[in-house]
Amino acid sequence: MNTMIYESKAEMGAMAAVTGSQCLHNALMETGNAAMIVATGASQFEMLDSLSSVAVDWPSVTGFHLDEYIGLSIEHPASFRKYLRERFVEKLSLPLKAFHYLNGEIDPEKECRRVGDILASTSIDVVFVGIGENGHLAFNDPPADFETNEPYLVVDLDDACRKQQLCEGWFPDFESVPRQAISMSIQQVMKSQTVICTVPDERKADAVRNAVQGPVTSNVPASILQTHPDCHLFLDIAAASLL
Repeated sequence: MNTMIYESKAEMGAMAAVTGSQCLHNALMETGNAAMIVATGASQFEMLDSLSSVAVDWPSVTGFHLDEYIGLSIEHPASFRKYLRERFVEKLSLPLKAFHYLNGEIDPEKECRRVGDILASTSIDVVFVGIGENGHLAFNDPPADFETNEPYLVVDLDDACRKQQLCEGWFPDFESVPRQAISMSIQQVMKSQTVICTVPDERKADAVRNAVQGPVTSNVPASILQTHPDCHLFLDIAAASLL
């Protein structure tokens, strides 16, 4: 794991975007096409803002959605479809070849199969992820399933994860936070050629330490990134404070 620490969130996000976009550029030069997976949440604000302004041949790039709440309208402020559409897809200078959103408003098992079938036939060049306060990767809360090869899963969200979503301001109260989500599986994330993991803020410092310096364990799902051959971890000083 290549760990880099920056003075500010803005610098952290910009450098993560530069590294990720270079991966896309390399794939485009080699094959003429590229594919990526995009995360959401407060940790990705600066990275996506920078990525959306980088010069990439976006019409040759296919995007996939990492995770989404079940039962949440696309018009809800916390909708990850809304987030990705407004903060990334619609900000690009040219449209993507395709972006495969996860729709949590319909049968989630069918939606897992629908997008999973597309994803399973696609080689992913780069995945952009974060790390949750509870150490989760995507919405795979501890103890995560490290074994399944299904591209997407229906998962239960633990209280720590739901409290994080509340404290980040996405929901008015704890009971409003969904209890389930569609999440990309751990093994599917690990199939990506390159992992760009962006984690700001002191509240993530304990999870970062456990993921980087602790044992690889399903109780800290992001710890599995230690075993990826090309993982780049971008931190601000606060998130790295316990390393």
